[in-house]
Amino acid sequence: MDFFELVQFIGRVMFAFLFVGSAIGHLTQTQAMAGYAASRGVKNAPLMVQISGVAMLAGAVSIVLGIFADMGALGLAILLIVTAVMMHAFWKETDPQAKQMEMIAFNKDIALAGAALFMWYVFHYGGSWTITDPLFGPSF
Repeated sequence: MDFFELVQFIGRVMFAFLFVGSAIGHLTQTQAMAGYAASRGVKNAPLMVQISGVAMLAGAVSIVLGIFADMGALGLAILLIVTAVMMHAFWKETDPQAKQMEMIAFNKDIALAGAALFMWYVFHYGGSWTITDPLFGPSF
């Protein structure tokens, strides 16, 4: 492994760190998070909070270990875009402070989705230090 492969791996671990922490929160504080999700119109909020926690954990582990990392990155990108639109619809807020907080969360999710899409691209063309080949090979 050369220096740049090591840097790529460290970046993957750093990226996944956020999702592991969020997943643990979703799975251990489901009821508290479900209250917020329900206030945003999410049906069956406790189950959806748990499903999103498992999805975040699976995506993070996939990226760090390099097990179908392209699929893990693409899954996180989709989850982040859906979350940004459903949970952080700042354009619906009337209170200026709430609007600002939701806009920050929306922008964070969109930026992370962009990073996940970039990782998908890198893994698609054979990112370094992976256990499996990409699920969607270069011919996709």
